[in-house]
Amino acid sequence: MKSKLYFLPIFLLVFAYSCKSRHGNIDTFVPVFSTYTKDTTGTKLPPEKNAIFYGVLTPVEICGIFNRLKVPNNAAKLNPTSNRYLYLSSSKTAINTGIYGVDLGYLKMFDAGQQMINYMLTIRDMSNNLGIPDYYITEPIKMIQSDISEPDTIMALMNKAFNSIENHLRAEGRESSAGLMVMGGWVEAMFISTQLVYDPAAPDPEVVEKIAEQKYTLTSLLSFMKNYYDDPVVVYYTKKLKFLKNYFDTFDIYFKQGDLEIDTTKQVLLSSGSEMTVTIETLNNIREYISKLRTEMVKP
Repeated sequence: MKSKLYFLPIFLLVFAYSCKSRHGNIDTFVPVFSTYTKDTTGTKLPPEKNAIFYGVLTPVEICGIFNRLKVPNNAAKLNPTSNRYLYLSSSKTAINTGIYGVDLGYLKMFDAGQQMINYMLTIRDMSNNLGIPDYYITEPIKMIQSDISEPDTIMALMNKAFNSIENHLRAEGRESSAGLMVMGGWVEAMFISTQLVYDPAAPDPEVVEKIAEQKYTLTSLLSFMKNYYDDPVVVYYTKKLKFLKNYFDTFDIYFKQGDLEIDTTKQVLLSSGSEMTVTIETLNNIREYISKLRTEMVKP
C-alpha cells in the first residue's frame, strides 16, 4: 500500500472542520476570494468540477498544483543541476531528489527537451547516491534522448520511477529518506507557485485557491512525517512545517452545499469552485516562509 493512502481518516477530521457549509456560518463568513463563476449562458448546465488532491503525492504528481494556471517560463528559479555535486549527506540528497523531480515537471510544461534530460540525469545521479539502482531512471532517459516519446509519456514513466524509488527505500528500511524526498517535492511546488505564479500586487483567485488548498496536503504530509521521528532531520523539518501550518490554520475554505464530492480512490475533492477567508497578509507570510525554507533546503 502506498504511503499516501494512510492519511484518509486524519484528512476527514480536518475536512469536517475546514470545508464548511456556508449556511451554518452566514453571520461570520466573510469570503476574500472566490472561484465560483456565474452561468452567463443561461443554459443552467452543471458546472465543470476540478480536482483538489489531498494525499501525499510523488514529486511528479505534485506538479498537478500547476494545472490550469498560467505558469511563466523562468527556469532560473529552479534548483541548478550543478548543485547535485554539492549534496553530501543522505538527507540533503533525498530532499533535493524530490525538488529536482518537481523541477522536471515544471520544465515539462514548456517541452524543454534538453533541460528535461539534464534534470533526469541529475535525478539519476542523486538516486544513485541514495543507493537506488540505475534502471529505475534509465528507461525514461533513453526514451527522451531517442526522441520517441511525448513529454506526457515521459512524465508517466518518471512518476513510476519515483514510486519505485520510494518502494526501494522502504524495502531497505530507509523510510525517512522517502519522506524527506516527498517533503522536498511539496516545498518546491509551493515555492514555484508562490514565487512564479502568485502575484502579491494583483492576486488571481484561482492561484490563491490552489495555494490555499495545500492546507489539506500539508496536514497529510505532517502525519506522514510523524512516522519517521527516529530521524532527527525529519523532526527538524517537521517543526518547520508545523510553523508553516499555523498560517494555513488562520483561514477556512468553503464549498457550496451539494457542490463537493470526495473521490477516496483517487484521493481528490471535486468541486466547481470555493470561497476562502485567506487574507493577502497570510498569503504573503506563506510566500515568505516557503522561500526561506526552500533556500535552506537547496543550500549544500
